[in-house]
Amino acid sequence: MSYFYLAIAIVAEVIATSALKSAEGFTRLGPSAIVVAGYGVAFFCLSLTLRTLPVGIAYAIWSGVGIVLVAAIAWVLHGQKLDLPALIGLGLIIAGVLVVNLMSKSVAH
Repeated sequence: MSYFYLAIAIVAEVIATSALKSAEGFTRLGPSAIVVAGYGVAFFCLSLTLRTLPVGIAYAIWSGVGIVLVAAIAWVLHGQKLDLPALIGLGLIIAGVLVVNLMSKSVAH
């Protein structure tokens, strides 16, 4: 269940972070509500994840996957440009998350 809660936390955080631009400094009610609700769900589910996964590992996965997904959404929805160094960096983040999950003995499988 830990990875299920972690997946929900990641999706909620990505939705909330992606809505930040549309919230325009919390001056627009709808996107602002999405931001607050999304972060609330994200932190609640992350706290459930921490019942069984170490905090450093859970946070590394949560933030790493979140960074890559937010960058992809910003590219698609907001036209953010991703040059070669940015793509390489995002690839390294993905590689790091995979190494932590597949090879580290710190992760309870």
